[in-house]
Parts: sequence; C-alpha cells; structure tokens
Amino acid sequence: MSTAVRRRNGHQAAAEIETEVPPVPFEHEELIVRRGKRSGSYVMAAVHSTALGPALGGVRLWHYRSPMDASRDALRLAEGMTMKAAAAGLDLGGGKGVICAPRGAPPTGADRRAMLLDFGDLVEELDGRYITAEDVGISPDDLVAISERTTHVTGLPPDRGGSGDPSPFTADGVQAAMRACAATRFGTPDLSGRRIVVLGMGHVGERLAGLLSAAGAELVVSDIVAEKETVAEGLGAEWVEPETAVTTQCDILAPCALGGTVDATVLPRLRCEVICGSANNQLAQPDLDEALAERGVLYAPDFIVNAGGLIHVYMEIRRYSEDHARQLVMGIEATMGQVLRAAAERRTTPLRAAAALARERLATHQPARV
Repeated sequence: MSTAVRRRNGHQAAAEIETEVPPVPFEHEELIVRRGKRSGSYVMAAVHSTALGPALGGVRLWHYRSPMDASRDALRLAEGMTMKAAAAGLDLGGGKGVICAPRGAPPTGADRRAMLLDFGDLVEELDGRYITAEDVGISPDDLVAISERTTHVTGLPPDRGGSGDPSPFTADGVQAAMRACAATRFGTPDLSGRRIVVLGMGHVGERLAGLLSAAGAELVVSDIVAEKETVAEGLGAEWVEPETAVTTQCDILAPCALGGTVDATVLPRLRCEVICGSANNQLAQPDLDEALAERGVLYAPDFIVNAGGLIHVYMEIRRYSEDHARQLVMGIEATMGQVLRAAAERRTTPLRAAAALARERLATHQPARV
C-alpha cells in the first residue's frame, strides 16, 4: 500500500512512504514530512488541533524502524498534546515533531546540526501553526540551532530569552499527581514510606527520584544506562534492572522513559497499586485502561500527570512569572483529584474521565484559566 502524506493545501509532501501497514486513524489537521536537504534524514511534524491555539509540542530525536513508525509516533503524541493542553486549561493545541536518527549512537557535530537545521526549516514552513520545544533526545543547545531557522521555538536557554529546561516542572507535576492518586488509593496524599519505582532516569525521572527521596519514599529506580546506578546510590535507592523493573512489587509505578510500558504481556504480571509517571502513551493500547481497572490498578492519565513541562514553556507565550507557573503546576494535584472523582461518579476509568474533560473544553472553546 502506498501512503502519500499530504498537507491541507493539497501539495504533496517531499516524502512518499511505501509500506504495508494497517489503516491508521487520521483525525489531525496535518502531517508534514520532509527528507532534509542537508542531512538526508526524515523530519516531520504532526498538528492534531489548533482549535484553542497554536499546536505546541516538543521534537524528539530518535531512531525508528521506519519513517512510517516515526510518523505514527508523531501523530499519537500530537493528539496527546492536544488533550494535555485542553485539560490543563491552556490556549494551545497539540503537535509533535520527530527527527529520524540513524541506528546507533546519537548523531553529533555537523551531522546533528544538519538534522536540526532541516527540522527548523520544516517548523518555519508551518508558519506558526506548530511551535516546537524540547523532548526526548533534544537539549537546549539543540533548540538554539533549530531557532536559527525559525522563531517558533519555546524552552530556549534563559540567556537566549527562553524559559529554560522544563523537566523540573514536569517532575514537580508528576509528584503532585502522585499525591492525588495516593489520597484516592491509600487515604492520604503523604508519599512517605510508599514503595515507588521510577522507570527511566532521564531529565524528568532523575529529578522525580530526588523529590521522592526527599519526601521519604522507599525508592526503587531503573534505567537502560547502567551508569545511572551511581545516581541511585546517591539517593539511597534500590537499583533494579530494566527487564524486571516494570513488574517489581510496589505501591506506585512511575514510567518516565518512552511510551508503551504497559502492554498485554506485562499487564498480568504487574504488582503495583498505582501507575503514575511522566512518559507519554504509557499504555501500548488505550483500551488497556479497562483491563487495569479490572485488576484493581489505578492508572493516572499521562496527559494530566506530565503537563508541568507544557505549563512551564507556555509562560514564554503568555509572559507570566515562573512563580505563577509553579503554582499552576502544583494545581495538577487538584486536577487529578477532579479526574479521579469524576471517574468514580461516572463508573468509568480515569483515562476516559480525563479525555471527557479535555474534549468538553475543545468542544466549547472555553477560555484559558491562565
């Protein structure tokens, strides 16, 4: 089956991808794919919705098996960003960028710069409908390179007039969501003494682990990078290998790496009470939320949990203070509590209750809360 990616104005994209895949639901405003003129690598951006405002979402530099897999990831993540912004009460839509890296070590030097500039050209072509930011595999310095080709960038380093690294705010929001989940499941928001597994010790996961350690949690951590074990030692945390981390017995499992952590093979072996982490699309299939509920596992919707980073970069657009951004991030605890109460009242899952909250705002175009 030949799949041609087309823009809304009808112009055919520079890349035409040939693959045999099942039909992919397409409810997005546009997907643009280019083969970079400098790097020869595929770069792409998906815009799910601009109903509430420009589509904001980070760009990830990652190796995919094929450009089709990359485009699927972009589409899926863009929709999640729409839901995240709507549920958080922000005047933003959802988008996502992807730079397809080659197999092996992350590109460096001139090769990396060429990819970043190619992606910057693509963002500029979207003329403000999509605003990019930092995501997996991307650093603030990478954003500086992208900004050479487009002004539609948030999260630049403070010395470049930006808001800087959003990951501390994301981690703060995850901890806030955990408190709401703990209050519902255990009767108290106190995380002291709770056995919590942090799966993935990247920017957000490591910061979250530090917060949980300070809160007195019984901390277990894991990462595919073995050197992170020294970080675990510094936090007084137990280290487990990635292969067993997801099924480790705990009160709260916090997936903080890539998505798809919970699939049909993992689900029967879970030994946690709550799943609450920063990773996007933690469920390999969305309908696994019902199976989790049947097993008595409380799943905190990721687009509520990880909204802290989006709230942080949004302050560049709305020009509110960092203190106000932190207050809004702490409000994730109240938002999650609202979602959990709605789920109980409507006899549905938290994921479906959160989606209903976001769709209601999208349908009515309610003004931002900030």
